[in-house]
Amino acid sequence: MPRPANFSPVREITLHDTLTGRVLPLRTREPGRVAIYACGPTVYGRIHIGNARPFVVFALLKRFLEHEGYDVTLVANITDVNDKIYAAASAAGIGSVALAQEMIAHYLADTDRLGLGRPDHEPLASETIGEIIDLIQILIDRGHAYAVDGDVYFAVRSDEHYGELTHRRLEDLDQGEGREGAERKRDPLDFALWKGRKPGEDTAWDAPWGAGRPGWHIECSAMAEKLLGLDFEIHGGGSDLAFPHHENEAAQTRAAHGQPLARLWVHNGMVRLAQEKMSKSIGNTLLLHAALDRHGRDALIAYFCAGHYRQPLEYDDERMEAAAAGVNRFREVARRLRPGPSPDWSAPLRMEFFDALAEDFNTPRALATAFDWVREANRSSAPVGDADLREMLGVFALENLLDVEVVVAPERAQTLMREREAARAERDWARADALRDELHGLGWAVRDSPDGPELTPVDPS
Repeated sequence: MPRPANFSPVREITLHDTLTGRVLPLRTREPGRVAIYACGPTVYGRIHIGNARPFVVFALLKRFLEHEGYDVTLVANITDVNDKIYAAASAAGIGSVALAQEMIAHYLADTDRLGLGRPDHEPLASETIGEIIDLIQILIDRGHAYAVDGDVYFAVRSDEHYGELTHRRLEDLDQGEGREGAERKRDPLDFALWKGRKPGEDTAWDAPWGAGRPGWHIECSAMAEKLLGLDFEIHGGGSDLAFPHHENEAAQTRAAHGQPLARLWVHNGMVRLAQEKMSKSIGNTLLLHAALDRHGRDALIAYFCAGHYRQPLEYDDERMEAAAAGVNRFREVARRLRPGPSPDWSAPLRMEFFDALAEDFNTPRALATAFDWVREANRSSAPVGDADLREMLGVFALENLLDVEVVVAPERAQTLMREREAARAERDWARADALRDELHGLGWAVRDSPDGPELTPVDPS
């Protein structure tokens, strides 16, 4: 259903654009419609939490934009044709297609556990070969690419704007292709659009310049154009993809069509372990499914929200413990809430929360505001309506934290709590600690509230 031509957003939304280096307002092709393309994984192994960060960032950005009234289409591709897949399949002694299908299944299962829903489209490179070949042919016809012995290369110097996305000079560039095809390139800066079939490679497609497979960069240009057209609103992905991947995507589409691929180039920072980028090649990874098993889905989402998307995010036990503690604060306050409208003091905090997200998707500031809301609710002498907090947490897909079943503690636990409070009043700390441990063994913990101590079930995680 088309959005009305006079669609007006609740608030202006801004995002940092890598091309200009500035925070810019979101401007749409059609009123009220936003298209996002986020580069997904290359499926040669199971994804780690660093790979999961863009999945989470752009899924949550979509949720926020939809909250603001936009109709959002999110595309997150899956690269299932790539040198790394051939190498991993060969090392494992299985076919490249079989390996890719196995890892796609793992990827879908692992990211489903994040509870963020699926992107609207998840195209495969292997299912976009026709469009890839057509786009390469356009580049050849327009003099921006050339075929040599079954390979096709993009002529970097034919694009006068090359390097502008990542603010690099041509003389400083390295496509990262090593010596591959060096003797066939007209210029060392040129990069592969199509790679002729090599001995030992078990898949190939026919093309006018010879059987082979697409290069990595052309795959995303073709998939994005096929599903979203040109000049769409947001192209996203990890900052490690800015060069050469996104620089090359931008150049290919600009050279083929004379139009930009996207209006805003939005990059998330890397997840780091011991100050190093988390990477399969380095070997310092925590696989997503293992992180979910260890920390739980809610704590992992809160961990991602605690860092601004543009900044590197350290992974360590301290940060994960803080995320888990924050999740428990929401669960605990839920016991004091009731369904319905929130009090007057809530309105400014609600506004501050969504204003923070509108200003370059500042999730840590928004999350801090949600904790301010919890603090105010805990000070209240009467039950508080949960509507505003539920709305805020809904953007982070954490509204489930408020669905806490109220459980009445058994009489034995209530007796132990009273005895513990008496021991504390008498400054008998040893007995108070022993009673606390006994309570914990029964599955209960004592929490101080404005109305005095109360019993809450121990979080099983």
